[in-house]
Amino acid sequence: MRITATQAIDIIHHYYVNHMKQVVQIRCKNNKKTEKVAIGSTLSEVFSQFNLTMPFGPICAKVNNKVEGMHYRVYHSKDVEFLDMHAPSASRNYTRTLFFVLCKAVHDLYPKSMVVIDIPVSNGYYVNLQIGHAVEAEDAERIRNRMQEIIDAKMPVKRFEVPAEQAIKMFRDRGDEAKAKLLESAGKLYTTYYEIDDYVDFYYGSLLTNTRGLYLFGLEKYYDGLLLRIPSLDNPAELPDMIRQDKMFEIFKEHHRWQEILGVRTVGDFNEAVATGHATDLINVSEALQEKKISRIADEIARREGVKLVLLAGPSSSGKTTTCKRLSVQLLANGIKPLQISLDDYFVDRDETPKDATGEYDYESIYALDLALINAQFNALFHGEEVELPKYNFQTGKRERSGKRLKMGHHHVLVVEGIHALNPELTAQVPEQQKFRVYASALTTILLDDHNYIPTTDNRLLRRIVRDYKYRGVRAGDTIRRWPSVRAGENKWIFPYQENADAVFNTAMLFELAVLKTQAEPLLEQVPETAPEYSEAYRLLKFLKYIRPIGNRDLPPTSLLREFLGGSSFKY
Repeated sequence: MRITATQAIDIIHHYYVNHMKQVVQIRCKNNKKTEKVAIGSTLSEVFSQFNLTMPFGPICAKVNNKVEGMHYRVYHSKDVEFLDMHAPSASRNYTRTLFFVLCKAVHDLYPKSMVVIDIPVSNGYYVNLQIGHAVEAEDAERIRNRMQEIIDAKMPVKRFEVPAEQAIKMFRDRGDEAKAKLLESAGKLYTTYYEIDDYVDFYYGSLLTNTRGLYLFGLEKYYDGLLLRIPSLDNPAELPDMIRQDKMFEIFKEHHRWQEILGVRTVGDFNEAVATGHATDLINVSEALQEKKISRIADEIARREGVKLVLLAGPSSSGKTTTCKRLSVQLLANGIKPLQISLDDYFVDRDETPKDATGEYDYESIYALDLALINAQFNALFHGEEVELPKYNFQTGKRERSGKRLKMGHHHVLVVEGIHALNPELTAQVPEQQKFRVYASALTTILLDDHNYIPTTDNRLLRRIVRDYKYRGVRAGDTIRRWPSVRAGENKWIFPYQENADAVFNTAMLFELAVLKTQAEPLLEQVPETAPEYSEAYRLLKFLKYIRPIGNRDLPPTSLLREFLGGSSFKY
């Protein structure tokens, strides 16, 4: 009789427990205690032995700095740190399990349906449903109720490890071609899949061990689909407020339409296209679509009468600088001469700079800028006056006279790029009709498969890892360590104002993860296992293994990715 790898592991486990009576040592980082546990114990069993109290967990654990699900069995001595819903890794685990329950619920109610976990938006996840009719509020209620029934039934989430060809055949037989393509192109000998009752699915990260761990979620009709909401990282007892992100949502939908035309909707589709020699075509079309979008934004600015100020904002590694330069070229093509000003020169003196909660100078605060001077000089320029631009000396922490004078003519427009560019307070005294706002962000639209989306923040983090090392000599581990504070600043100063934009520009490209992979992987592999950042480096490496790499030689010198990879024709 043929048995699966998972069944073999269970047999070995029971043999060790019942016959060998062997134990291993577990050092728990949560309470700094060490316990001997039976070899082959699951993390759930280990957690019980340590008698820990964790109101929002445990969801998963770091085992020797690798994040593992509570299914994981220990066969050697390990360092273990259990994670609750305050940890991003645990939140991802919870979210994947919620995706699984959602997909099962839809399958139970609409057997011939198709579910696509599409994009993070409005503090939730947009779910694209094909259930034979337009999605109504009643459908959302039925699905929500069925999900709750599955959760209340406390169904085990079973994990299986099988030969890849077996999983590929199983998913193909069930009509899930996207999943079959992904696993086929990954080139792995073995893979895992999960099962709830009789419903199976694949997720590239770990899941909860039982549906009873899903204590809170929201589901409601959203546009033509659903919005799935998950507990907040800051307060896991609550769902975050739903915010409207109509402009962001439309950009995602626009890119999905392009991908449907190209026939490349998932990573499996992408890998297949690369394997058949179409990598250059994907690069050329992606670059052309992006340039066309920038050209349209420039055309819109030119059509608007009275625009004197173009404000461009975006989060870290969104490609703001290159977007600004390419937009300036397109403005020139419209007969408009852009004049660029750096907000960095408008910092207040260091002794006037606000401080953060730790007592450090908070240079990301909008109040680190001299708002009065910004508004006064901008309005003077718009009235045809000549001004002397300031210059900030970062060594002395003082603003100095630059001697650089500026005056705007009839065909000039001021272009300002910075994290606060969309904040109304930055230019509160400038008339609205004189402003045009652009928001740039790397909104990853390609999916791993229908139930595994790619976080947009991962795209930006990979860009930053490559750029920081190439231009600043900063190692991947250091970039990963600083990333949470960067994200916190974005949440406070950038994301709340993104819907203020007159135009939204997606800087992510269909092919870019395949290009970034070639430079990011060696840097991520250098993060030592002993470092706290190893778990994040390992997660990114694991995710990148599903993507077939391509070189960057076919990228044009004006490509936005050149800002991170090098070889750009623009000066930075």
